[in-house]
Amino acid sequence: MNELESLFDQGSELMPWLADSVVNLAFGLVIFFIGKFIASKVAHWCEKRLLKASVDQAVAGFASSILYALMFAGVTLMALGQVGVETTSFIAILGAAGLAVGLALQGSLSNFASGVLIILLRPFRSGDFIDAGGQMGTVNRIELFHTYLKTPDNRVIIVPNSLVMNGSIVNFSRESTRRLDLVIGISYDADIRLAKQIMEDIVNADERVLKDPACLIAVSELADNSVNFYLRPWVASGDYWTVRADLLEKIKYTFDERGVGIPYPQMDVHVHKQES
Repeated sequence: MNELESLFDQGSELMPWLADSVVNLAFGLVIFFIGKFIASKVAHWCEKRLLKASVDQAVAGFASSILYALMFAGVTLMALGQVGVETTSFIAILGAAGLAVGLALQGSLSNFASGVLIILLRPFRSGDFIDAGGQMGTVNRIELFHTYLKTPDNRVIIVPNSLVMNGSIVNFSRESTRRLDLVIGISYDADIRLAKQIMEDIVNADERVLKDPACLIAVSELADNSVNFYLRPWVASGDYWTVRADLLEKIKYTFDERGVGIPYPQMDVHVHKQES
């Protein structure tokens, strides 16, 4: 009888503690999920406000990612404190484990540091067309660990920030003008002066070609099968590909009309018959 009373007393003492633990756990989960939702909304709101203030989209996305990470860490600590975990000791444990985690996540930390350098040095902006990390595309956004590129055929390429900063970056959109570097070949039987005049007329008739700097048209090489010309007009960066395609098409049509041949590689084969 005494043992039953002892067990009953222990159960009576355990029930309030268990009830408090369940309530604290429930409040901790509520704090975590609601705090996570609020952190996401606040980060999104801050990004929209930065964009309205004419801040570059890449910078706005990076800042919102950092803000969300900080708020999420704070919400997690609040939830753990509500459950009953000593946050001070928890932070100390995290600090002690930070070195090991840092060594294990060297790549991620390198990506984060590279993302900070991208924001500070600004080698490119959102909307620039770049070649970086072995990939080419238009910069969509820069986040904590990755840079998002969109290709002309609408693919999204996610490049680690460390790859972007550790290699060469070619920014095709930084300058307002670009030079077309075309090589036009004509046959040895064609009139060089006529071919040059045709290309000059085509370039001068295109309003998208800039007058300053002047276009260079000159013989570059007496090749095996053709006489090659350099054709180097300057255009606005946004017109680069359309002008390139239009010039090549007009040159081909005009050469055909004026009798200027465009050669292709040929090989003469001589067959010798040996008498028996």
